Amino acid sequence: MSATALSAIRLTARLRCALLAARRAIPPAMTGRRVVTLAGSILFATALAACGGGSPSPSPTVTVTASGTATAAATAPAASASAAAAPPSIVAVTSSGALVTLDPATGTVVTTLVPSRVLGDEITVSSSGLVYFAVRRGCSTVVEAIPAGGGSVVRIATGSLPAISPDGTKLAYADQPLLRPGCISSNPADFVSHFRLAIRTLSSGATTTLPMVPAGQDTGLPAPIEHLSWAPDNDHLAVSIAAVEDNEGWNLVLVDTASARYYLTGAGTTNVPVTGGPNARDSYLREGVYLPDGDLFVSRACCAGEPVRNTSRLMWEVTTGGTFLRRVAIGYPTLDHTSLDASPDGRWLLYLAGSDLYVSDGGATPRQIASGLIAAAWG
Repeated sequence: MSATALSAIRLTARLRCALLAARRAIPPAMTGRRVVTLAGSILFATALAACGGGSPSPSPTVTVTASGTATAAATAPAASASAAAAPPSIVAVTSSGALVTLDPATGTVVTTLVPSRVLGDEITVSSSGLVYFAVRRGCSTVVEAIPAGGGSVVRIATGSLPAISPDGTKLAYADQPLLRPGCISSNPADFVSHFRLAIRTLSSGATTTLPMVPAGQDTGLPAPIEHLSWAPDNDHLAVSIAAVEDNEGWNLVLVDTASARYYLTGAGTTNVPVTGGPNARDSYLREGVYLPDGDLFVSRACCAGEPVRNTSRLMWEVTTGGTFLRRVAIGYPTLDHTSLDASPDGRWLLYLAGSDLYVSDGGATPRQIASGLIAAAWG
């Protein structure tokens, strides 16, 4: 599905908008379904400019919602009665690009760590308390880190969408171009080769990169990384893939970082199938993250295709084989559900529905605690 107006600020949302706009703008003689020409790349860049993405203002703005259950967010059974426990802290990125910490009970801003230019939809916090995030620097995106309690910012690497391994030793991130006019390669044959998954060993700085597909086997259209999540074994990654063309291509790929050579295909990669109803054949997994027990928390959307006709958004827990385990929530069909995260003990889940932040405790119906965000994660 293409991104909604509420999620247009996201990089991949602008990508999807640009892909569709560019495809419509290129004359028929130039538009093989799976071919991108130089002229197509130029039109793509022009279309992208029309899809938004101006510089964010430096002022963090978060709307705190009234406490209580969000009526349209879920109908999952409430968790059994248990002793109340405080949720972990939350870090988030506001729609104005500020990196902040939130009170997990009220959604109010506690601390502004970085005032502007931070990107969504992914931030990540290590067990040592470092917050990893990405910022835009000209035509590049850069992964940086800052202590959750505040302090100096440290540059880590060129890239975006950082995800720290559970043991804190490895950082995965997307090494892919910023799709803005003037930032796209002038050589269309070389365009797709710039989309890579990077895995960095933090102690040494040694970095392994996995291209999208083997050279010469690409379709001419990128399959950008949208979100990353480490498995509890510190070796596998859940790689959420954005739409490729005409709102098709959404995918959730499990990558064995020890054996995979590419992040989209080949040995060491497994696609998570969509199961259950409604209409599993035409549905897709918008985003997915690992849970501490090795299962997955996913956003399941129905249905794919062009024009957009979303009829459902379901927040599910599934096995790595796609088998349904439990419904967390029924989401809003017209909104993207992104920035999924689970607390280290698996009790607490969070996600964004558009720009609204929802939190679930132990399977209870999620409640909305804040608005005006483009990323969130447990701290």
